[in-house]
Amino acid sequence: MSLVSRVRVNFAPALRPAGPYGREGLRDDVTAGIILTALLVPAGMAYAEVSGLPVVSGLHATIAGLVVYALVGPSRILVLGPDSSLAPIIGAAIIPLAAGDSAQALALAGLLAILVGLILIAGGLLRVGMVTDLLSKPIRVGYLNGIALVVIVGQLPKLFGFSVSGDGLIDDFAGFVEGLGDGEVNTAAAVLGVSALVIILGLRWRSPRLPGLLIAVVGASLIVWLGGLEEVPVVGALPSGLPGPALDGLEWSDVLSLLPAAAGIALVAFADTSVLSRAFAAKEEEDINENWEMGATGAANVGCGLFGGFPISGSSSRTPVAQQSGARTQLAGLVGAACVALLIVFAPGLTEYLPSSVLAAVVIAAVMSLADIPTVVGLWRMRRSEFVMSMAAFVGVALFGVLEGIGVAVVLSLVAFVVKAWRPHTAELVRIDGRKGYHDLSRNPRGRRIPGLIILRFDAPIFFANSAEFSRFVREAVNASPEAVEWIILAAEPITDVDITARDVLLELVRDSREHGLHLVFAGLKGPVRDRFARYGVTDELGKDRFFPTIGTAVSAYLRATDTSWVDWTDR
Repeated sequence: MSLVSRVRVNFAPALRPAGPYGREGLRDDVTAGIILTALLVPAGMAYAEVSGLPVVSGLHATIAGLVVYALVGPSRILVLGPDSSLAPIIGAAIIPLAAGDSAQALALAGLLAILVGLILIAGGLLRVGMVTDLLSKPIRVGYLNGIALVVIVGQLPKLFGFSVSGDGLIDDFAGFVEGLGDGEVNTAAAVLGVSALVIILGLRWRSPRLPGLLIAVVGASLIVWLGGLEEVPVVGALPSGLPGPALDGLEWSDVLSLLPAAAGIALVAFADTSVLSRAFAAKEEEDINENWEMGATGAANVGCGLFGGFPISGSSSRTPVAQQSGARTQLAGLVGAACVALLIVFAPGLTEYLPSSVLAAVVIAAVMSLADIPTVVGLWRMRRSEFVMSMAAFVGVALFGVLEGIGVAVVLSLVAFVVKAWRPHTAELVRIDGRKGYHDLSRNPRGRRIPGLIILRFDAPIFFANSAEFSRFVREAVNASPEAVEWIILAAEPITDVDITARDVLLELVRDSREHGLHLVFAGLKGPVRDRFARYGVTDELGKDRFFPTIGTAVSAYLRATDTSWVDWTDR
């Protein structure tokens, strides 16, 4: 099949229903799209504001993301759009470069979205969708909790009707406290904002089927309009017109300045999108290709950048709404995009009386869903080391900034992997009367060993960071044996790789064992690793007869070679 035909076959798969569709399916998708619009509009505006951009850019990003993903995305349910986990990162990247120029900020945001999209498309083509595995759950929970705290504190002044010029969590909180003390609170705005927050959270808790966000937004707008509350800061009417390019005034230096942020946003965007897509695919019994998902998310971001938007990802708040509203295909997303487009073309004045404090309440309510305190408590109870890493990511985001915190999270993930592989679990294996196989002596102290034979297991690949530990483990086990050791069987099935540093350590261990009259053999070594042994010269140094398919065959070879029988087993 040619490349062109493959593209034709895969075009717009998410617009095709999984089963019987007909009028009922069409009605479900249209209804779900209309219901979804009630969340798309305030959420898009709110995340644009958090990103330091004109609120209409959030609607442009919403439209472009939904349309492009519907055409190329693999998931029938997933909703892409502006997201709370990306908004503060976007703001941290573009606000310093824009220097207060909203047109420049919009152009930089578009460029950032294009860069994010290109990185994701390249990743999809190179099949590196597994890169999201760099972020373990504890670390993701930590940085999401940090982002939630940063955004909530940053929105508190707006919730109470005033603004601060802080730079980071501590400055924002200090400015908020100072504003409260100096009497800067706008009472009417604060009442509307806090009431909206209570309504959204209360209905989410007690009556999740009711559109609390829509009720709060419409109710507050009506109060400002009918009550003539001119002292309340409002969003104002939206600029009329469909999304269009807004990339004027950019330079090549802007590309270089935004690339690090684009890489971090790409990782976070795809991590969120991938997890969400796989979760809903499991519910819908779909099979989602993560590399295709990565490329589709990238294409949607490029579309956003070209049409006046900013980086987007899968939405953990709007996707469940679409699913619960009966969406069957991405037609629901297209209907939502059409409704948003109709709003900004024919009714941009609907937001004229929307209080800024209520928009802050929408943001706070949204990011509160990012915070995951029960998981943190569970980490403390189950595994303290994972708790420490989660808290380190949290502190990195909260105190040093979102971009820096993402870097801390990735570095911590890599460090965690190296530490676990550096000091892996090791075991001496013994036999237990009445039980098949060979078992860890530390868990079975009554286990027995054949005199002169020691069976050792190292539960990790052997590489530069742990090769010395591997050598030390073998030598110390031999020295600690209560009987003289003749054979060492290395149960090698858990060893999945060996690098050049480990090769030198293995050769030294082979030579030392020979000098001391020890017979070193490997049991269960995987084929690819055994191939590496051959290329590295370890097989020639050790001898081809020192490799056995299982521990049992190696033990039998020892029994034959030493004329030992099973009845010679003695208590350790």
